[in-house]
Formats: sequence, structure tokens, C-alpha cells
Amino acid sequence: MTQDHLVSCVIPCYHSEHTLPQVVRDIQAVFATRPDYDYEIILVNDNPPDATWQVIETMVRENPRIHGICFSRNFGQHAALMAGYRHVRGGIVVSLDDDGQNPPSEMFRLIDAMDETHDLVYANYTEKHHSHIRNLGSRLTNRMFSWMLGKPKDLYLASYYAARRFVIDEMVRCESPFPFVDGLALRSTTHYLNVPMDHLDRAEGKSGYTLSGLFRLWTNAFTSFSVKPLRIATFTGCVSSVSGVLLGLILILRKLILRDDVDAGWTSLMAMMLILSGILMMMLGLIGEYVGRIFVTMNRSPQYVIKYDSAREEMLPSSFKTSRKDPET
Repeated sequence: MTQDHLVSCVIPCYHSEHTLPQVVRDIQAVFATRPDYDYEIILVNDNPPDATWQVIETMVRENPRIHGICFSRNFGQHAALMAGYRHVRGGIVVSLDDDGQNPPSEMFRLIDAMDETHDLVYANYTEKHHSHIRNLGSRLTNRMFSWMLGKPKDLYLASYYAARRFVIDEMVRCESPFPFVDGLALRSTTHYLNVPMDHLDRAEGKSGYTLSGLFRLWTNAFTSFSVKPLRIATFTGCVSSVSGVLLGLILILRKLILRDDVDAGWTSLMAMMLILSGILMMMLGLIGEYVGRIFVTMNRSPQYVIKYDSAREEMLPSSFKTSRKDPET
């Protein structure tokens, strides 16, 4: 079996102790129908406060194709994906969620769509089974990414996608503590495609993405891959300055030529000062965000920290090492 026929499935895991086993069983069932492909499953536990890691441990013991990674604390979905990508061996890498909304049965629709022209294939859901707030956030995110990152407007960035290995190898070169996988993928290739696909209901629980989580995602995307926010700040400052100069000229003309009595306008003056001060503070905060991220990166803050890794038994709990069976016995 060549590397091109080995598929690496990377799944970030958070609060999925009840849903993850079914997702893994569905993946196994799919590859049972495609004997021309082999597979591995890399489960990255993002350290949720539940029994997700214990479930992963059990699956690793039972199936040598499953590889488990556990973070020392919560680092986020994108850091979990980056950790999984650094452990893949296959020539094709598929990313999917742990909640069952990305149907594994549709996986080969993504894989088969990759040809000599397309290196990255995203699912495009005909109807998304998210909350209204999540759907609104998703639409805003895609529009903002089109403007900020140069993403084609007709390309939908889903968490369910298949990529060629060279795209993943280029992505994992990023060592920033603020990874954004979609930006890394779009930076690695321009040969991408959307494939229509069903979006299933969540088997259990609710999405871990909140408004604050989406805001952090946007911040990562903009400050890691675009200087357009700084250009907006510069443009806004120029517009404010030009407006102030024009307003001053108008007042001078009214006083010298039209002989108008110019009102001091304390209220309007204070309102203008508050507006301009607010704009300046936002600009400073934006610059501070960039500088702060540079500072954190220069301090070599980790992208993630792996506590346990099933490929390195010396890092595993003693209970896991002693209970793992030797295949020769």
C-alpha cells in the first residue's frame, strides 16, 4: 500500500466521550468498503473536563490504526489540528469533527474529487444544522475572510476537508502560538474545490464555539495573515485629519468672508473629541494586538503542549502501558 493510498483522519476532540466512538466506527465502516485504501485515525484530545481521553485510550488499545494525543491544557481546535498534522503518515489527510455532524460516509466524495488539478477539497453544506447565531457567525466569517485573506467568495471553508500531504507539510511549518489552519491552507495552494454534502444534526450536546470564540478566531485570522486592519486604521486616521482641516477652513471662511458669528459649539466640540479619541484608542489597541502577538511569538510560547502520546509509550500513564497487549503474545 503506497503513501498515496494511506488516508490520515485527524479529529480534534473536545467533550466527545459519547459521540467519538460512533464517529470512529463510521470511519472504519467506510474504509471496509474501500479495500484499495488503508487508513489511520489521529485523535487529539484538547483536554476537556470529561472522560474523552479515557475513551481515546480504550480505542487505541483496541485498534493499532488509532493514535491518541492528549494536551496538557486546552489550546483550541486549530492547535489540535496542527498537532495531528505533525503526526500524519498518509499521502491524503482528512480533517473532520468529533460530534458526528461531518458524515464519514461522505469522506470519499472529498478524496475522489482530488485530482491533478485540485489539492484541497472542502465540504459545502447544502443546509447547515447549526444554531442561528452560529450560522450568522459562519456567514460573517466567510465574508470577512474573503476580504481580509483574499479567499474566493464562492469558496466555503468548512471544518470537513481533504488535503494532499504537501499542503499539510507546508502548513505545519508554522510555529506561531496563534495558528489559523484555513489561512495556512489557502497560503499553501490555490487549487481548491467545494463538494456539496449533507450536514447532520449533532448527536449530543451543543457547539463549543461561542461569540468570544469566534472573535478570537477572527483575531487570529486577521493578525496572522493580513495587515489590512492596520491599513484601515491608517485610512481612518487620514480621513479624520482631512475632515478636521476642511472643517477648520470652513470656519475660517465663514468668519472672514461671510462675516458669520461662529458659535463656540462646546457640545459639538466635545462630541468630536470623544469620537476622535475613540478612533485613536481603537487604532492603538489594534497596533498593540499586533505588537503583543509579536512579543508572545518571540518568547517562543508553545503552539501546544503534549502530555500523553500513544506513539511514545514512555509518556503514557503506567496503567495504559501495562494494559496494552503485545501483538506477538
